[in-house]
Amino acid sequence: MQIGIIGAGKWGEALAFALSQNPNNEVKITSRHPRELPNFVPLEEVLLMEYLVIAISAQHVREWMQTHFQFNDQKILVASKGIEVQTGAFLNEIFGAFLPQENLAYISGPSFAAEVIKGLPTALVISSTNQHLSKRYAQAFPNFIKAYTSEDVVGAEVGGAYKNVIAIAGGICDGLALGNNARAALISRGLVEMSRFGAHFGADQETFLSLGGAGDLFLSASSKLSRNYRVGFGLAEGKSLETILQDLGEVAEGVHTAKAIVKIANKEQIYTPIATQVYEILEGKDPRESLRELLE
Repeated sequence: MQIGIIGAGKWGEALAFALSQNPNNEVKITSRHPRELPNFVPLEEVLLMEYLVIAISAQHVREWMQTHFQFNDQKILVASKGIEVQTGAFLNEIFGAFLPQENLAYISGPSFAAEVIKGLPTALVISSTNQHLSKRYAQAFPNFIKAYTSEDVVGAEVGGAYKNVIAIAGGICDGLALGNNARAALISRGLVEMSRFGAHFGADQETFLSLGGAGDLFLSASSKLSRNYRVGFGLAEGKSLETILQDLGEVAEGVHTAKAIVKIANKEQIYTPIATQVYEILEGKDPRESLRELLE
């Protein structure tokens, strides 16, 4: 397979490394700014390739597609995770405006970029309405990544986006030194909340017990390798969101997704207590007050 990676942040770089470990692939990577990376090429060269992996911030996907993309029967593996704040649109809705759903697949599962780029083992899920395409992408991964396939695109999307919000809550929990019991309780209830939200939009409930649901959630909500966890930890320490994001130097999608989820939940009348408290803490609420309200 000839595969072009668009987005050379840590996740895009890790995916480029992983896919290039399969000797059957030819992998190229590009981004807005030139990077000293193997097989880095101009965007124009990548756009000529049939198989693309898009690993840019969810909030910039629509603008990027409008500006750069011309459909020529390309197949896209979406590695971005999040919900568009302005519109509340899922990524499958955004991408679906530019190419058919059968040309789209979505990656989810426990996958810190820092570990993928070291070649450490993990398992992922490739979700698509086109089973042939999801298998094609699954086969592209190297032997240290076990890739499963699924047809539940909505479940994969909700899991990938929502876990970032619960990860912020996990960081807050640990930043307040509430203990292992509290974090386990929080993550468990976060899984219930994520499942409830996904069910409203027709997601398969089994998806939330899989790698793309529980697997990714358990990882992101309990480790300092997670950007979103570090945001929550910093907030619990009393740091301002602006300072935390500046120190992070990377996008923490959960910050935007929390706002999008609360917006959608209010409109659709979905019960999302943890996401709501995370959003309010991001807006300046005292985390201890949120804790009291959650326990009540």
